Amino acid sequence: MRAAAGVGLYFTGNGAVFAALLPWYPLLVDRLGLSSWQFGLVVACFAGGSLLSSVLPAALIARFRAHRVVIGGTVMLGVAASATAWSVNGVMMAICLLLLGCCDAIVDVAQNVVGISVQERAGRTILSSMHALWSLGGLLSGAAATAAASSGADMRAWLGLIGVAAVVITIVGRRLIGDYASPRRIADSDAAPEGRGGDGAVGRSKRMVLWAALPLAIVAICGAAVEDIANNWAGLAAVEFAGVPAASAGIAFSVVIGSQCLGRFSGDVLVTRFGAGRIAGFGGGLIACGGIGVIAAQEPVLLLVSMGALGFGSATLVPGALGAAGRLPGVGRAGGVTLVNWLMRVGYLGTSPLVGVIATGGGLRWGLGILVLVGLLTVVFANRLDVRRT
Repeated sequence: MRAAAGVGLYFTGNGAVFAALLPWYPLLVDRLGLSSWQFGLVVACFAGGSLLSSVLPAALIARFRAHRVVIGGTVMLGVAASATAWSVNGVMMAICLLLLGCCDAIVDVAQNVVGISVQERAGRTILSSMHALWSLGGLLSGAAATAAASSGADMRAWLGLIGVAAVVITIVGRRLIGDYASPRRIADSDAAPEGRGGDGAVGRSKRMVLWAALPLAIVAICGAAVEDIANNWAGLAAVEFAGVPAASAGIAFSVVIGSQCLGRFSGDVLVTRFGAGRIAGFGGGLIACGGIGVIAAQEPVLLLVSMGALGFGSATLVPGALGAAGRLPGVGRAGGVTLVNWLMRVGYLGTSPLVGVIATGGGLRWGLGILVLVGLLTVVFANRLDVRRT
């Protein structure tokens, strides 16, 4: 279907932009002379930007419509990623990542609104595959950026090229979707209950709803934390633990996002057969084992296998948590998803700074030991993904 293919291009282009920057992190750290804790604070600005932008997407979509927000946001996303390569110090890099996170969150909401519109018009589920295509776009872009860095390509020119390519891909996606659906109408109907502060929460206090949503948010935070740690620290771990050259260190991130992509493409089938809770619990076990493997690695093979376990284990956590949030008893779909998504962003905001602080005091192996805790927490709360609306 043309419209579904167009939405897929939206997600693919979005995944490609940020992934194109990640393999260059080790070279940026070396060029700017950042310590572990400084780097942790700098990269946390990406999450901070996405958190600060939480009130913007609905207003922008209502004013300009979702398609225009996706295209305009992708342009700004490419500009922010390219500007990061021109950073002359940690402050400039932090500002660029703040803008990057803000634009990424806005595009993410808008492209999901379009996806929901197409999905409801088609009468079949496509969003899980769309998120897998986001991972695929990141995988291909990250692998290409790793090859470019290894061959000595210019970082600034490369990121500018990827930014232009992402905008072109997004425009092609828009033409494929055409007038198939009306994203603005869906966005307005989903956002309206939030403004009333209830979203259908009948007979339940806000505190009760919060306590019901909290376990789901913990699972979502665990999934997002694995992705955040892989984005920011996988390359550095490959260099420090396994002796991988800095220019080739992006392969570690590529392994994580590649296995995550595989897990998301297969996630619908596995969850349908075994249930979201069981698959999440299994994923938590893989994350814990992967974390142990990462901190014990002395050579590339164990490190990369462990990175693969992290990516596959975390693949279904965020989609599963957000899906369960939409079925919380006593609260509407939009309210539940919004609450869990907000808690998730708040929760993983401190992930990279925490790793950086621990790494500064005890070394990066101790810092990445947080992955083991993330896996165990996932196992503990995984069964809460099987919530049913009553």
